[in-house]
Amino acid sequence: MDRTRDIRREYAYAKLSKADLAEQPLDQFESWLDHALADAVPDATAMALATADGHGKPSVRIVLLKDFDADGFVWFSDQRSEKGLALAANPHAELLFYWGELDRQVRIRGPVIRVAESAADEYFYSRPRASQWAAAASEQSQPIASRAALEARYAALAQGDDQPLNRPQSWGGFCLQPLAYEFWQGREGRLHDRLRFQRASLQDNQWAIDRLQP
Repeated sequence: MDRTRDIRREYAYAKLSKADLAEQPLDQFESWLDHALADAVPDATAMALATADGHGKPSVRIVLLKDFDADGFVWFSDQRSEKGLALAANPHAELLFYWGELDRQVRIRGPVIRVAESAADEYFYSRPRASQWAAAASEQSQPIASRAALEARYAALAQGDDQPLNRPQSWGGFCLQPLAYEFWQGREGRLHDRLRFQRASLQDNQWAIDRLQP
């Protein structure tokens, strides 16, 4: 306890008001992401993905954003993974982007759907061969006897470097369709700025904006 309770710093990078916000939350997100990329924030497209299974048991992990537009935020994974099974049972999730160098974070919440097989194919075959072999060699989240056993699977696939590799049918894309965004800007004295966009349904183009207490 003594090692952590007095660790703190002030947040003084910027402020956020309603007047600063874009009219659409997607535009606001894109502006902040562009800022993070321009400032070379490490792993700016990394996002925490929080899910809960059919029994309400939560889990969270880091995944990488691969696409986003008005339809939602896309990442790719194995359907047999812990997150894949959780989303099959309870297709709702939340994303969290944290850009510490800018004292900013963005939360995005909504239902999750699978992306089209054609989109999964397009992205899979755009990946480096080593990444394709890794996806095909791994039954993600399942136990394995040893590291050597995993490397043997990988090596067997790599030996066929001149042969086309089919995308595993268990590997594909997920898309979170936003119902709510929260933009958080750290401020001095812990009086942080938190502004939330919400809409009633995916068909609703009107977003209500609220300032939340820190």
